[in-house]
Amino acid sequence: MLGLAADETIPLLERVRFLAIFSSNLDEFFQVRVAGLIERVEAGITKRSHDGLTAVEQLTEIRKIALKLCAEQEQLFAQRIRPSLTTEGIHLTTVNQLEPKEQNRLRSYFQYRVLPVLTPLAVDLGHPFPFISDLSLNLAVLMHDPIEKKNRFARVKVPSIFKRWVAVSEHDEDVGFYKKDVNIYKTEPPSRFVAQEDVIATHLDLLFPGMEVLEYHVFRVTRNADLIVDDEEAADLLAAVEMELRRRQFRSAVRLELADTAPTEVVEWLLRELELQPESLYRVADTVGLSGLFEISTLPREDLKWPQWKGVTEPLLVSETDKTKPANFFGILRKSNVLVHHPYSSFSKSVGEFIRQGCTDPKVLAIKLTLYRTSDSPILDALIRAAEKGKQVAVLVELKARFDEEANIKWAKRLEQAGVHVAYGLIGLKIHTKIAMVVREEANGIRRYCHIGTGNYNPDTATVYEDLGLLTADPKIGEELASLFNQLTGYGHGISYQRLMVAPEQLRQRFLGLIANEINIANDSTSDIGPTSPLRTTVVTPRIIMKMNALVDPMMIEQLYEASQAGVQIDLIVRSQCCLQPGVPGLSENITVRSIVGRYLEHSRIYYFANANGPNKSALFIGSADLMPRNLDHRIEVLVQIEDKNIKERICRILDACLTHNRLAWTLTGEGVWVRYADSNAHVKHSNVDLHDLMQQQATARSKRTDSTNSG
Repeated sequence: MLGLAADETIPLLERVRFLAIFSSNLDEFFQVRVAGLIERVEAGITKRSHDGLTAVEQLTEIRKIALKLCAEQEQLFAQRIRPSLTTEGIHLTTVNQLEPKEQNRLRSYFQYRVLPVLTPLAVDLGHPFPFISDLSLNLAVLMHDPIEKKNRFARVKVPSIFKRWVAVSEHDEDVGFYKKDVNIYKTEPPSRFVAQEDVIATHLDLLFPGMEVLEYHVFRVTRNADLIVDDEEAADLLAAVEMELRRRQFRSAVRLELADTAPTEVVEWLLRELELQPESLYRVADTVGLSGLFEISTLPREDLKWPQWKGVTEPLLVSETDKTKPANFFGILRKSNVLVHHPYSSFSKSVGEFIRQGCTDPKVLAIKLTLYRTSDSPILDALIRAAEKGKQVAVLVELKARFDEEANIKWAKRLEQAGVHVAYGLIGLKIHTKIAMVVREEANGIRRYCHIGTGNYNPDTATVYEDLGLLTADPKIGEELASLFNQLTGYGHGISYQRLMVAPEQLRQRFLGLIANEINIANDSTSDIGPTSPLRTTVVTPRIIMKMNALVDPMMIEQLYEASQAGVQIDLIVRSQCCLQPGVPGLSENITVRSIVGRYLEHSRIYYFANANGPNKSALFIGSADLMPRNLDHRIEVLVQIEDKNIKERICRILDACLTHNRLAWTLTGEGVWVRYADSNAHVKHSNVDLHDLMQQQATARSKRTDSTNSG
């Protein structure tokens, strides 16, 4: 994200958004990963992880890298992003830099809008150090009491109910009230913004009357936010998760971000009261908590953003008689499978419409769906209406989807109140799979219509996450998916799957077997005929292509190393964490690793094995699973094998584009360093082709086709 924020070929407000995303991702890393390592240290666990480091050693290395990244982030914001915003007429300024009349308007805004909400908390013998909530912005205030002749400390929390950036307007009633997509101004929206903490700090005299404010320092605390729920001990999982969410805010602190203006006295005071060690302190020279820049990135300056993309309707899903209306999905799917590729394919006009038609069609008897992450969604509203009309609706809700627990609990309760059958999955396993099924009564009997995807049923993220989904009425897939749903809502073991691969029961072993098969092809020496021997009638090329979000599973990595040593060509497209080292002589010289980083977040999982069904008889799978221990062993995941020739070819073209179009590509070196491909390979063909732009162009061209038989 830092690399994108620094890329001056990207529209400015998109760079601001990437900077905010980086800050938010770093917050989550400390809330979960660093917090977990600290717990291991406190528990006295000295066992080394797969990278050979103890938890203490990992924390030391993390701090080195985090300090470097934070310094880069600060420098980028202060020296490049903020000046560029100023050039474009968006001023992130301070109260002191405003004109006197503007300062007066802000003072009125503070008095009548902010001051009534603030609660200053004194810190002395009679007032213990207050609890500091996770990721809240705060002011540590040092003041002098002229009557008692003593210095005093106080903490002031910046209310999260207000915008982080206060809009400075020419109209008193508009000050501080900028809202996304709401034109409430008498004139154009303001171009100047002041940080809320600066507004509060400037008016501390109104908060502490009669006191002499000596200094103030902005700080923020990060706490352990991992959710700890024992499924086997919890009699009521919903209640247990709700209880743990209430406890989460009181978990131990793991990081203190503090303005570098703070003297030693304040530093020691905060570290002591928060029970933190000095290595948990991160000094900030400019703005604490740059995730607040999300607000600036949403300003209505379309000239500073990528052109809006709404997604096309796949040709097969458009009515032949009225091009402005959707087709009858059930009639289409009886004839042909349909692949959707978000955000290039419209989510609302494909998956959303599929669920909507299932909820309204009088012949539909039942609808089943898994819910991992969502938003206030028309899909869930439609499911509620379907249940109220008497259809059998079952939703498997994952209550422990990290940082979406509260939203999922809210929806689970709403669904149950409407008569939806809500289940929370199996003990000890998260429901991460993305599957939906519509059961319809037809002239020749019951037919199941299915969606299996790589992304969540979330219309918001579907506009920025790249994902694939298969819409199908394939009887075999429907039968297997029905068995899985019954197992998840009821009981069952030993289900046999052919078209699906399901974790944790079979996915790991099936993957290991598929990789081993490519190894066997590479090692084939029957009658001295190798895979590329001229004695063969056809050339057989052992090859594996995998596209995923993360690759960290040690067993999978070892198997891929073995495949590389056997001569299997392996191309990995990994969005984030990759623990495999590519290009190491004698170990992984036949493995390449690249990441596609750009406008959209690459989220699809695709797995290709060139000889899975015999020499040159490939197999292709899409689904929800990454190659991580948690996905393979501790989550319900589903991959589906793609057998439709047209769809298979289209997905292979997507993989080929990911591997050959390099404008957005980063490659991983054997030393574990990501290098931007376009910088070091400018002479290579397609080095300047933006994959996301290309996919948009292809989607537009595909939407204009009239050949409805083309399911790919």
